[in-house]
Amino acid sequence: MATKIKVGIVGGAGYTGGELIRILLNHPATEISFVHSKSNAGNFLYEVHKDLQGDTDLKFASAINQKIDVLFLCVGHGDAVKFLSENKIDAAIKIIDLSQDFRLGESVNKRKFVYGLPELNKAQIKKAKNIANPGCFATAIQLGLLPLAKAGLLNEIHATGITGSTGAGQGLSETSHFSWRANNIQAYKTLSHQHLKEIGQSMLQLNPSGNVDLNFIPWRGDFTRGIFISSQIKCSLELNEVSALYKKYYAAHPFIVLSDEPIFLKQVVNTNKCFIQLEKIGRNLVIHSAIDNLLKGASGQAVQNMNLMFGLEETTGLKLKANYF
Repeated sequence: MATKIKVGIVGGAGYTGGELIRILLNHPATEISFVHSKSNAGNFLYEVHKDLQGDTDLKFASAINQKIDVLFLCVGHGDAVKFLSENKIDAAIKIIDLSQDFRLGESVNKRKFVYGLPELNKAQIKKAKNIANPGCFATAIQLGLLPLAKAGLLNEIHATGITGSTGAGQGLSETSHFSWRANNIQAYKTLSHQHLKEIGQSMLQLNPSGNVDLNFIPWRGDFTRGIFISSQIKCSLELNEVSALYKKYYAAHPFIVLSDEPIFLKQVVNTNKCFIQLEKIGRNLVIHSAIDNLLKGASGQAVQNMNLMFGLEETTGLKLKANYF
């Protein structure tokens, strides 16, 4: 691409904003036009995101520049719809929203959003003007279940998942302090996590006649980033038959890695990959899936969606090595 994609970012001071900036600064087809932040306007990006020192001299902007091709919204839940209601963004500008405001088919100012899970909606994403980026837990769970949903094999699902402290955002709370997190775990939002609705929506999209009952218990972990999910269902197929379903479904999806060996978080942290492992004992099938909550679960997937929207190779700027050591 001769002319680079001009990018604007709103809400660039948080974890997802920082990761998005890091990716786009090294992306061969993008140019960051502005990074907006009310509280940090005029400050260098590296004054907030210390890992960017030496990489950029950009400063946080106080105004929105509309001479861009795509706008990323890295704002809190409820703030994206508020921002788009209060600011008239040119209709030619594509929008990728990382909040949960438009994941269930909501719209604003006649803007309709496509649910941005590439492994589910790649064809629609390529033609979309606006993307609702999936949630982190929703991404990890769905990637573990999509082939089974398409095959009509899902009924009752029992899933547990653990996430790092960055999943709670940068705002301090009792459970995000080091002294609370260290050597500690806790279940929270048992059977009531906000991502359940978007997961159910996707399962029905693949199998409209299906009646999926997902029971999910999330956990807070004593590490900074990553999500590990274990989902269990009853399944009469042999393990090799299930594996064949997964290989066929994910054949054209470059960020999915199917493993015969036990998977672990260090394989995916700092990458846009999802590792999946299947285990079966008797009729019990367990699907393990692992992602980086800030990349495949947020900013990396957002850039993956941008690549598809602008006709780029899906993996452009996202061939990242895991922080294995």
